[in-house]
Amino acid sequence: MYAAARVVCFIVFLLALLCVALGVWVSPYFYWGLVVFAPLSLLAVWDMVQKKHSICRNYPLLGRLRFLQEAIRPEWHQYFIESDTDGRPYSRVQRTLIYKRAKNIDGLQPFGTELDVYGDEYEWLTHSIAPHEKSEEHFRTNVGGPDCKKPYSCSLINISAMSYGAISPNAIRALNKGAKLGGFYHTTGEGGLSSYHKENGGDLVWQIGTGYFGCRNDDGTFNSDMFAEQAVIDSVKMIEIKVSQGAKPGHGGVLPAAKVTQEISNVRRVPMGQDCISPPGHSAFHTPVEMCHYIQQLRELSGGKPVGFKLCIGRPHEFMAICKAMRSTGILADFITVDGAEGGTGAAPPEFSDSLGTPLREGLILVQNCLVGSGLRDKIHIASSGKVASAFHVARNMGLGADWCNIARGFMMAVGCIQAQSCDTNRCPVGVATQDAKLQRALDVGDKSQRAFHFHHNMMESLSDIVAAAGLDHPQEFKPAHFCKRMGPTKLRTFEHAYDFLEKDELLQGTDHPHYKLWWEAASADTFAAQVDLMS
Repeated sequence: MYAAARVVCFIVFLLALLCVALGVWVSPYFYWGLVVFAPLSLLAVWDMVQKKHSICRNYPLLGRLRFLQEAIRPEWHQYFIESDTDGRPYSRVQRTLIYKRAKNIDGLQPFGTELDVYGDEYEWLTHSIAPHEKSEEHFRTNVGGPDCKKPYSCSLINISAMSYGAISPNAIRALNKGAKLGGFYHTTGEGGLSSYHKENGGDLVWQIGTGYFGCRNDDGTFNSDMFAEQAVIDSVKMIEIKVSQGAKPGHGGVLPAAKVTQEISNVRRVPMGQDCISPPGHSAFHTPVEMCHYIQQLRELSGGKPVGFKLCIGRPHEFMAICKAMRSTGILADFITVDGAEGGTGAAPPEFSDSLGTPLREGLILVQNCLVGSGLRDKIHIASSGKVASAFHVARNMGLGADWCNIARGFMMAVGCIQAQSCDTNRCPVGVATQDAKLQRALDVGDKSQRAFHFHHNMMESLSDIVAAAGLDHPQEFKPAHFCKRMGPTKLRTFEHAYDFLEKDELLQGTDHPHYKLWWEAASADTFAAQVDLMS
């Protein structure tokens, strides 16, 4: 191989010399050969003397084929090698379904499922022999407890948090306009409330992260006056405190410096030329009780709008501490958004994306159990977010305790995302996750807002279909017993028997479940620290 590389370099060099000779003795047109062979000759010489890439030094020119193959490998693998059902994070089947619904194309599937119905991961919804009539109206739920002066009627499918900065102005415009057309909400993400969020008048959930972007002092702490000024805007329907997110729980957000434009700098009140990093934790509160008072403060400053918080479940006793604090203070969140570790539209260290945080299903069940067991479930709504691609996923999450679902990557695909997985490079090829003006101009707001609208509409229609097929009238009637999962080639369980579920007030009365009992004993309203040894 090494000898072959040397031969290739020698041949290229001879061809360059030949072009010079023929240009002198035959025709000047042969000089055009130098356009190809002279640069290759210089590159070959450079490969042999440079010290950075060993493979190029040993195999000049040929070694660079490795870099070329690496560059095109993700696309080649996605389009020509992976099966329709094996792709990650979203398979081709899932992506195709999203694209068809966004384009309002008939999404019927011919010739049966491609899923392995006898595989360990297979799940299904049990239908009824006496199906009900399909609902003609899309389902909604009212959010806001007795302390709310401005409750909100919420769709069961909404746009999850994606910040301006992480995605482009045109993507924000398209998503928000789609939300306006479809009557569902658009979560701002922790990057602040930009003019693009407010341009088309779609319903907004303003997310307040650890960096307090858009309502922060110069030292990065929370500014109540700046918050109040924007929270009362009519399009802002609810407030969400971001405690953690599934993509990088306990890490804080990261917007690479390459994506921090002057406008983003102004919106977030952060300096140019630096990575925009939000801290891992909040400075506005440090204990569960303080968190409850912060919720109350935001509710008052916003004029009585619903306030909730979003988190990816980590240590169970910490969430139970919040439950105890809500009980002791009487200050309740209006909703809790449970994010799964499989979620995430932004860039994150691979250890955080792959190995930190609780997956959605287990996190959702824990939150449901804690609220039921502490007597709070009927007063607090639960939203779920984390890899929802079909109406079945929405129904499944609701069967495990969610009142509605938020979707991020599905809506990204609806407005043009092709899963190029270059979100952190500022080189998104379709203009969704980039601040490059030349790239983002490819995203037509008028067309893509229609796709966002159609995706939501068709998902809601499909949800109505499967609710009726199950013999129910509303998705909130879904229970764990309605869903089955395969536990092996010859074993299956309903979710009711596959997972543990607590009874109402069971934590207050004293549960016999060993894990929940230990976690509840370890939880304190006054601190997030464990009060007993959890490792014994």
